[in-house]
Amino acid sequence: MNLAPEGALEHVDDEAFIIVKAAPRISQTYGETVCIAAIDHSGCWVRLYPVSFRDLSDAQKFSRWDRISYRWRKPTPSADQRTESRRVDQGSIVIKGKLRERDRHAFLNRTAVTSLKKEREKGRSLAALSCEIIDFWYEQQSREEIERQQNVYETIRQQNDLFRQGNLIPREACPYIFKYRYRDDDGIHVGSCQDWETETTFLRRRGEMQDESAALDWMVGKFGVEFPRDGMLFAMGTHRYRADQWLINGVVRGNPASQMGFL
Repeated sequence: MNLAPEGALEHVDDEAFIIVKAAPRISQTYGETVCIAAIDHSGCWVRLYPVSFRDLSDAQKFSRWDRISYRWRKPTPSADQRTESRRVDQGSIVIKGKLRERDRHAFLNRTAVTSLKKEREKGRSLAALSCEIIDFWYEQQSREEIERQQNVYETIRQQNDLFRQGNLIPREACPYIFKYRYRDDDGIHVGSCQDWETETTFLRRRGEMQDESAALDWMVGKFGVEFPRDGMLFAMGTHRYRADQWLINGVVRGNPASQMGFL
C-alpha cells in the first residue's frame, strides 16, 4: 500500500479516506473534473485526480469520510511534480466503508499543522491548517469572468461527440468568490475558498431562499461566524505550477457531529 510506482505507467493499489473535493473545473481533455484531497491509513495526504465525479456510477459516488480503494500511477513530471499527487484509474474506485464519526476528529487533527512554510520546506503540498480566522467575505465575479466560464461550459457541450461530457458540466458558474483572511504561525494571509461544498451550498441556499442577498448573509453567518467559532480546519494545497502558492481547497469542521456532507 502507498508505495510509489517505479515508472509513470505502473499502477499501484491503495486506500484512503476522502476529506474534500475542490470545486469542479473544466478540462478540454477530461470534461468536468474535480481534485480530491484524502488521507491514507498512515496519516499521509494524497491528491487524487482527474475524477469526473458526475460520470462515476452510483455505487462509486463517495462522500467525505468514505474509505475508498483505487488504482493510481504517478503523473508525468511535466504534468505534476507534487509528491502527493496520484493519477487515478477512475474505473477502479470502490467505496469500502466510512470512518466512524467518533474517530473523525482525532484522525484529522493528528495531521493538523500551524505553519505552511514548514510544510513546504519538507516538500509537502497538502496540509490541514489550524489557524485563526480573522474575516470571511464574498466578492462578485466580473461579468467577463462569468461569461468566460459559461463559454467554456458551452464549448464542452458542443463537443459532446468528442468528450461525452456535455451533460455533466455545471449549468452555471458561481457568481461569487468566497474568501478568508486568516493567521497562522507565518503571518496573515488571504485566500479564496476552492471548496466544492462552499460554492454548491451558496447556489442551493439561493434557490431555497429565492433571495440572493439573504443567501449571502447566511453564508457569512455560517462560514464566517459559526464554523470558526465551533472549530474548523483548512484543507490546503499548493498550486500545480506555483509551488509556494497555497490554496484553500476545503473547509473541514472541527466538530465531527456537525460535519456537512457533500451537497
